[in-house]
Amino acid sequence: MESEMTTRGLLYLSLTVLGIPGNSIVIWAFVQLSYFERQLLPADAIVLHLAFANLMVVGVRCLLESLATFKVCNVFSSTGCKAVIFVYRTSRSLSIWLTFVLSAYQCLSTAAPGSRWATARTAMAKNLGGIFLLLWLLNTSMSSSAVLYSLSSSNNSSLMKHNINVQFCYVRFPSKLSVDANGAVQVGRDLVPMILMTTASVIILVFLYHHSHQIKNIRGNTNSRGGGPSAEQRAAITVVTLVMLYVTFYGVDNGLWMYTLFVKEAMSSSVVSDLRIFFSSLYAAISPFVIIVSNKKVNRLLRCQLGEKALQSTKSDGHSV
Repeated sequence: MESEMTTRGLLYLSLTVLGIPGNSIVIWAFVQLSYFERQLLPADAIVLHLAFANLMVVGVRCLLESLATFKVCNVFSSTGCKAVIFVYRTSRSLSIWLTFVLSAYQCLSTAAPGSRWATARTAMAKNLGGIFLLLWLLNTSMSSSAVLYSLSSSNNSSLMKHNINVQFCYVRFPSKLSVDANGAVQVGRDLVPMILMTTASVIILVFLYHHSHQIKNIRGNTNSRGGGPSAEQRAAITVVTLVMLYVTFYGVDNGLWMYTLFVKEAMSSSVVSDLRIFFSSLYAAISPFVIIVSNKKVNRLLRCQLGEKALQSTKSDGHSV
């Protein structure tokens, strides 16, 4: 049992070590860009919001789970369980829907100028603030069951028939109907954006395929050698990569959740819940590195900062000699 807890703690710690610095760097980079350029492009604003949601996922869940597992700090009282599970579920679902919004915006970017889809893209860019507010309200309201039914696992009265064991907490449902209803809401909340963003990604891939063939034909006719992919192509590839990560990790998460709903014994064990949290948090921990590597603005800003620090270090070494 002790080795299981150690493994559990190390897994959550690994996500914490990756996710908190990674998402913090992305947030810092876009805040810097916003300051220097006086504004953010709509796609950059969506990525910034996504990084913030991912930071909450890793910070609120993985960090606190690591601290509690290694007995450094345990915030999982009944009130703590309600707060942690509520914030985790809200930020987790925000991360999902923001990935969809990003994929939808990038999909609309492939539309021909002057078309209805191009007009929809412009309208979407103008109303991003309203979209963000709507997503916060929607996902906050859909996570309310965490406040109603969560309590600490130290409370022995929690050992009832319709409980989901989350190691330090229990989610106690009053009936089988409430378990099924909550399960259906959670699966639907994940499945709808999954289908939509997959559709958007297929459209983006088809566009990239046709575009690459057009470029090859042009180069073949002019015998010229072009450069690398354009900014729009890099952004599209980044979005498709994020969607693939999402579908993989959250697909496993939802598969395990459905297993929990159909196999009663799985509810009493924290292993399935831990695996679900791990795979859903894995997206939040890895996605910032996809953004850092593929986003030229972020990449250039980080290189500049590292170059300045290296220069300052060299000057200080020279003065000391």
